[in-house]
Amino acid sequence: MHPIPENPETMPASSRSISLFDAIFKPRAVALIGVSSDASRNTARPLRFMRKHGFAGKIYPINATRSEVLGEKAYPTVAAVAADAGVVIDHAFVMIATHLVEDALVQCASIGVKVVTVFTDGFGESGDAGLRMQEQLVMRARELGVRLIGPNSIGTVNVHNGALISVNAVFEMENLVSGPISMVSQSGSMLGSLLSRGAARGFGFGKLLSVGNESDVTVGEIVDGLVDDPETQVITLFLETLRDAEVLGAALDRARRAGKPVVAYKLGRSEMGSALAQSHTGALAGNDAAVDAYFRAHGVLRVEMLETLFEITPLATRYANVACISDRKPRLAVITTTGGGAASVVDRLGLRDVEAVAPPESFVRHMQERGLKIRREPVIDLTLAATSAQYRDLVEQMLQSDWCDGVLSVVGSSAQFHPDLAVKPLLEAKKPTGKPLAVFLAPDAPTSLRLLQAAGIAAFRTPEGCADALSTFFARQVPPRSAGATPPVWPATLPQAGVLTEFECMRAFSGLGIPMAKTRMLNLNKLDCGLPFPLVLKVCSRDIVHKTEVGGVTVGVRDATALRARFHEMRDRIAKNAPDADIEGYLVQPMEKGLLELILGFRHDPLVGPIVLLGAGGITAELTPDVSVSMAPVSRERAVEMINEVRATRLVRGFRSLPEGDCDALANAIVDFSRLALHRSPAVSEAEINPLFVKAKGDGVVGVDGLIVLA
Repeated sequence: MHPIPENPETMPASSRSISLFDAIFKPRAVALIGVSSDASRNTARPLRFMRKHGFAGKIYPINATRSEVLGEKAYPTVAAVAADAGVVIDHAFVMIATHLVEDALVQCASIGVKVVTVFTDGFGESGDAGLRMQEQLVMRARELGVRLIGPNSIGTVNVHNGALISVNAVFEMENLVSGPISMVSQSGSMLGSLLSRGAARGFGFGKLLSVGNESDVTVGEIVDGLVDDPETQVITLFLETLRDAEVLGAALDRARRAGKPVVAYKLGRSEMGSALAQSHTGALAGNDAAVDAYFRAHGVLRVEMLETLFEITPLATRYANVACISDRKPRLAVITTTGGGAASVVDRLGLRDVEAVAPPESFVRHMQERGLKIRREPVIDLTLAATSAQYRDLVEQMLQSDWCDGVLSVVGSSAQFHPDLAVKPLLEAKKPTGKPLAVFLAPDAPTSLRLLQAAGIAAFRTPEGCADALSTFFARQVPPRSAGATPPVWPATLPQAGVLTEFECMRAFSGLGIPMAKTRMLNLNKLDCGLPFPLVLKVCSRDIVHKTEVGGVTVGVRDATALRARFHEMRDRIAKNAPDADIEGYLVQPMEKGLLELILGFRHDPLVGPIVLLGAGGITAELTPDVSVSMAPVSRERAVEMINEVRATRLVRGFRSLPEGDCDALANAIVDFSRLALHRSPAVSEAEINPLFVKAKGDGVVGVDGLIVLA
């Protein structure tokens, strides 16, 4: 949902002097609607939490049956608060029965409340009836000029000022550590879980918000506000899905330009329950691949491990100017005091394409001259060989060297019982910002973890989290943008809706500038096409998406006699296998070939918008997917990256002296094809060229089959 513009005409004067962001996180006064007088109930928590953690603003408890709540004056309704002179309430937190929420919203609007957070459930998450109530609530809020968070939101939090407008039990803790990490979550309970895990490690959080059903105020709007928040250095996201990807994308781009890292953990890596299109593109570019492409396009660090959301923040902030590595595997220098611990993390790093490298002979000699003997091995084991001073010196020398991209220290049992031996040298070492240092502690060593965190050193509790953070960090990049792409011209003679025939697709793709095989509609009277043999014969029907499944493709037709025989055979097969299909005719094409067979696909993904896919072609493509996915349209630079990301293209990129393919022409085809994203009338829902043959260098590419579905 796009941000709703504020209407000064419908907005009470008291609410005009504060922004939505400040009303959420820095309210002058808060109304707690439905606050309980029973301190043990969760609806009493916001009042207790804010008093406990020093919120300096005014709090107005609203309880229909009590004149006093937890020792404070209470009011029967929000409207009753207006009787007190000079009342300005910016934020209301609603904890009452579902059927009473709309009336509370109206009362809030009447006294100028800027934003209403609804903890109450039973709305969109509960089924069709609840969804209708939610839609009615949002419509009413728009009419009244009030913004909604939720429903089904566990609340909003600003640790810096004690505005803990939340029922999350994590705020029972005695001392909250404030800090630069802010979080927006589609799961209320995960806010508390992540905050407690991070706090135990010394990570400080600032602003946290649960969007609940995200019916009005969206993740994108909150991210946009956090970009301008001086107390926020890192923005973290816990997502179950993506809503309003356009608004979120614009906010993410602002964060990237501002140098404020965004780290995301999103559920849904598997394809269980995802609705995919019928084309190969839909099967190969599932929802999660599209989300990956979206995050990459907007510079988001997507992590796979939950704790990496906060563990990666020292890397993301301290080493923000370190270049990403996209043309080779990142190289890590690994030092350890525990062989097994090092193996556990190095193994995980290998799975994520990060390489532990041995030092060159020149560096070995250099260290020997400094009094430390090391071996030329991918993991330098110092368990028995070095003093703390030598450990520190080795770390410093590695951080200054040019043979590795980063340094990883794997610390064994000394981290738990003798941190002065292997942790203190890391704290004292000179650490330039041009090369990252990370630490994995093999034992359970919370004290050492907190010491490292306090020093701004990225430290990890598990090998999986360490590998996740380092690989994500090195893979991050400023995404290349498509500049000046023009919408394709849609021939007036082509359909404006529905599924195009292959014959129509070939015309449309040729209009984009993509070389397509010469295609003729077969003359059923003469069976003459004017094309050189051998030929390919195909059925042409809007009702048949996958022609091979119904016997609608015959290759290698050698002469006119064979063409006549193959035509009659195909017509009989189609009548048997697809009796209800409306047959437009039969197509013929010259037999095309190339060095490599690829698939080029386009899809308007329901979560993120238009994406383009390049992948290995052939009938086994869906069994062993080898694809690159990008938001569309793509730049020429990104098209080249996509080619390099598809493993199969190594066969035409000089692999083992094999003939080189025309990758320049392939990149051009990707760029031109991706312009389908700019087509508006009619809009393209999905499209595909499969196969697309890559010919020898200088000979171009050619597409021989196509699919286009118009919205």
